[in-house]
Amino acid sequence: MCKLWISAGIELQDGADLNTVKSALNQLVIDTVKEPGCIKFEILQQQDKPECFTLWECWVNDDALKAHFEAPHTLAYLENNYTKVNYIERLQMNIAA
Repeated sequence: MCKLWISAGIELQDGADLNTVKSALNQLVIDTVKEPGCIKFEILQQQDKPECFTLWECWVNDDALKAHFEAPHTLAYLENNYTKVNYIERLQMNIAA
């Protein structure tokens, strides 16, 4: 069962090339889904604003998410400064009794 859901909105930095960023994001997905503790990691492109993306993630716990931000592939993506973060939501399943 998923413990920690993340929804994050990102968009291209000024001057970033859309195709380059899409390629880098695709590689980030490929590498991230192999991480221990990653249950789901998807990046969706907005249809009406192609420069904007939504990250939809599920991690077993906070430690797994923290390790993700320390992973070489994540650090390499962030070093390129392709995108900026508009929001991050930390979510949990709410199960009715």
